Amino acid sequence: MPTLQDKVALVTGSGRGIGRAVALKLAAEGAKIVVNDLDEAPAKETVEDIIGAGGQAVACVGSVTAPDFAQRFVDTAIESFGGLDIIVNNAGYIRDNVIQRMTDEQWDGVIDMHLTAPFKILRAAAPYIKSNPTDYHRKVVNVSSVSGVFGNVGQANYAAAKSGVIGLTKTLAKEWGRYKVNVNAVAFGFILTRMTEAVASEDTVVEIEGRKMRVGVSQAAMDSVKKTSPLGRPGTPEEAAGAIYALCLQEMNYVSGQCVTVDAGAR
Repeated sequence: MPTLQDKVALVTGSGRGIGRAVALKLAAEGAKIVVNDLDEAPAKETVEDIIGAGGQAVACVGSVTAPDFAQRFVDTAIESFGGLDIIVNNAGYIRDNVIQRMTDEQWDGVIDMHLTAPFKILRAAAPYIKSNPTDYHRKVVNVSSVSGVFGNVGQANYAAAKSGVIGLTKTLAKEWGRYKVNVNAVAFGFILTRMTEAVASEDTVVEIEGRKMRVGVSQAAMDSVKKTSPLGRPGTPEEAAGAIYALCLQEMNYVSGQCVTVDAGAR
C-alpha cells in the first residue's frame, strides 16, 4: 500500500518547481492533493497530471497573501476530500536588494509571502485539527532556506522571513504535539527552479502578483554553486520534494520541531 494512502495534503505554490514536485510525489504515494498556484494554468496542469496518473487532486488558485486565502485553502481540503492531514508551506519568491536600497514594498512583500501566509494557513487549520483527533500523526512541513539559517548578502527580507519560519516551526511543534501533529522545516540550499536557473545573457523577468520580477542567476553564480557543493551540482526539485516527503512519513513521528538543511552538505 502507498505510504500516504488517503491522506489529504495542502501544498502551496505547487504549480511549478519544488511545490509541483512535492504535489506529484505525495500524490504518487496515495495522498489527495489540494494544489495551489497564483496562476490557474500551472495549477490546472499539476491537477491534470496527478489525475492522469491515477491520483486525486483539486486546485485552489490564488495568492497565499490574499486576506481570504488561508480559510479558503483549508475549506477546499475539507469540502473536497473530507479531511486535512498534511500541510506544506512552500510558495514564495525573492526580491533581493542590499538593505540601504531595499524598499518597504520589497520587505513587506517577502515577509507576507514567506512568513505571514504560512502563519495564517496554520492558524486557519487549527480549529479543524483540534476538533478532529486522529490515531496517526498529522504532518506540517514549512519550507525555509539556508539564507534563513546562515544569512545571505542582499536578502535581509528573505533571510528574516525564512528564519522566522524556523521559529514558527519550533513553536508550533510544542503547541501541536498534544494533537499528534509533527511540525518540521526544511532549509533548502541551491535548488534548480525558474527562480534559480542560470541565465546566459539578459535577466529573465516574470510577472508575479502584478509586479515584474527578475529571476535566474548569472552563469558565474551557477559555476560557484557547482564548485562549493560537495556533490558538484545544484539540487533538483525532485530531490527537494524527497526531503519533504520523508518528513510526512509515519516513521518520522518522533521527529518534530526540527529544521533539516538540504544542501548536500555545503554548509
